[in-house]
Amino acid sequence: MAKPVVTRFAPSPTGYLHIGSARTALFNWAYARRHGGKMLLRIEDTDRERSTEAAVHAIFDGLTWLGLNWDDEPIMQFSRAERHAEVTRELLARGHAYYCYCSPEDLALMREEARAAGRPPRYDGRWRDRDPSEAPAGVAPVIRIKAPQEGEIVVEDHVQGKVVFKAENLDDFIILRSDGTPTYMHAVVVDDHDMDVTHIIRGDDHLTNAARQIVIYNGMGWKVPEMAHIPLIHGPDGAKLSKRHGALGVGAYRQMGYLPEAMINYLARLGWSHGDAEILSMQQLVDWFDLNDLNKGAARFDFVKLESINGHYIREGKPDRLYEVMVATATEAGRDADAKGLAENKKTVLAALPELQPRAKTVLELIDLAQFIYSTRPLSIEPAADEQLTAIARANIGEFAEILRGVNDWSIPAIDAAARAFAESKGLKLGKVAQPLRAALTGRTVSPGIFEVMVLIGKDETLGRLSDQAIRS
Repeated sequence: MAKPVVTRFAPSPTGYLHIGSARTALFNWAYARRHGGKMLLRIEDTDRERSTEAAVHAIFDGLTWLGLNWDDEPIMQFSRAERHAEVTRELLARGHAYYCYCSPEDLALMREEARAAGRPPRYDGRWRDRDPSEAPAGVAPVIRIKAPQEGEIVVEDHVQGKVVFKAENLDDFIILRSDGTPTYMHAVVVDDHDMDVTHIIRGDDHLTNAARQIVIYNGMGWKVPEMAHIPLIHGPDGAKLSKRHGALGVGAYRQMGYLPEAMINYLARLGWSHGDAEILSMQQLVDWFDLNDLNKGAARFDFVKLESINGHYIREGKPDRLYEVMVATATEAGRDADAKGLAENKKTVLAALPELQPRAKTVLELIDLAQFIYSTRPLSIEPAADEQLTAIARANIGEFAEILRGVNDWSIPAIDAAARAFAESKGLKLGKVAQPLRAALTGRTVSPGIFEVMVLIGKDETLGRLSDQAIRS
């Protein structure tokens, strides 16, 4: 009987949850769910100087926001240091590791000599077969693995195919430092084995690590998990993804107004595809995901595509849920006035959302579009809207405001009829009346239908805002 699938997401808590790491987590999650298995979470906090509690929380928060729930309790790698040392001792006993007493000065000289001879600056194995009795006084040893000196190490990879490494190109790397702490290379293998990980899905920058880690697996006689090394995400220009391209933390995308379902949909399509499907649900991703469908070439991050997908989910979103996201986003982004305005005008915002949703691609745009509801007088008028408020337009606004005072049935049909009659009396098309009204009432050139705006903000506020911009004859 085949072992149940177990994947793992193993970030280092040295900063925010990077967008590329979020995609790696997604692929691990989708594969585990596809096969009814588990995705485990391991925090690789062995770098004590750079690891922070804030970064750990950022990882938890980012995964939770994306809906990537992990199984079992998260494992903190540093807490397993004694287990890592125990395996090191076993490798020593098996003859697959040894003590190295090189000083920092020895290693520096070794690198210089290698460079001078045109060789790669690797450790030369000088303590591989020496007796520890020859150890110099006062040097705390490290423990190195005995890498094979001939033959090949083969990585059978779901994405990269068969990758062959020449043993002669590997050195005897350190698995336990002189202070007794494990190196990343060693701790990862021990943890993956003890966690019963069956599939390792990670970035292809770890492909060379795979060859070294297989040396440890072989030394312990452990089964090597299946591997899938996915290409990293590049920017639109083909260069390595940087902050200018979008290499930001997941939390930054939340503050920028992206919905988690849009992020999941977009990240899933970065390096993986299922036919021509552009929009897919979490369940469809789980149903369709296969490691063999991962692309071998690097995916390119595209903000325009992300915005398009986000716009789809905003259009399809339920107003109640979008309202809550708007308040939370405004609060998190430090837009206190918007958070207050949204909270105090919930009923009106909810009524306006069906009109606003088709016009927005991000939650921030939704907030901007909703500002007309709670903006205080006199409104701040955007430059493009101000161009609509010519002297003639302001005079017309003043005249039309007087007509509106007499409208007792404050409804869209009644206001529409009054506006059409006014436009006809002036020999104008309705748009020539409506656009200046929009500028005066919202301060923008884009809004819900202008008669809907008037009903939403009410008669008194409508007349007040028109009065602020009107020229009376």
